[in-house]
Amino acid sequence: MKYNHTILGGSLAVILLAPTASFAEEHEEEEIEFAEAHVFFELNNTDGDLGIHALIDGDPWKRLRIEDQRERRILDVKVRSRLRRQGLTEFFFESAEPPFDELSPQEFFARFPAGTYEIEGVTLEGDEMESETAITHAMPAPPAPTVNGEPAATQCDEDEAGYDATEVSDANGVMIAWPAVASTHPSIGHPQGSDAIDIFNYEVVVEVEIGEDDFASVLSVLLPPDVTSMTIPAEFIAQGDEFKYEVLAREASFNQTATESCFVLAE
Repeated sequence: MKYNHTILGGSLAVILLAPTASFAEEHEEEEIEFAEAHVFFELNNTDGDLGIHALIDGDPWKRLRIEDQRERRILDVKVRSRLRRQGLTEFFFESAEPPFDELSPQEFFARFPAGTYEIEGVTLEGDEMESETAITHAMPAPPAPTVNGEPAATQCDEDEAGYDATEVSDANGVMIAWPAVASTHPSIGHPQGSDAIDIFNYEVVVEVEIGEDDFASVLSVLLPPDVTSMTIPAEFIAQGDEFKYEVLAREASFNQTATESCFVLAE
């Protein structure tokens, strides 16, 4: 399920380029740090795919670049025209996420090596911005959610064999819960199966389609690492009877692992 949306007006050029001279050498002003500078990976453990994401925020800027641990430029954003005069602040992207039979985890992580990545920018006034972010291949183990104590469904497409949406009663509310994630993924990333992991937060996303226009009502909640359950508000549950949900575990460097499932209300 995808819920991050970035809407940009004016003109925006995004260029993937080969390495050149350091971006910092082009700007001699004192560096300004970004308020947020994260480059991280997301594993969908249910669908079997990986993607690279970035979340960057700070003073208004007109140029943004990301360099990997070898100072190879992997992203170049240049703002143009009226949008250049306005400037950008928050910037989010997520890559394509091909399935593992097209791009294996080993190939994916070789494409984006671990190390220190640099995020560099230029403000509207021409001052240099720069922050560093540590990229790791440590992926959280997948959350194992239940709905009112019932195990998560593994097949949520009712047109496919093995459809097993969890059936629950909402008489006393609907609660999604999961054991605390206390290790890295047992078979993906590095290290594997290690307890050397620091969970930063959890995220629960619940979706229900309403009416015949494919309108989706979405509830998204961030939870601290010591909270491992959430009761869905009755007002949200009242909107329908078939729900999809995902639980994400996010570790300290922002790498996150998602488990997707579904439930239906008992008649």
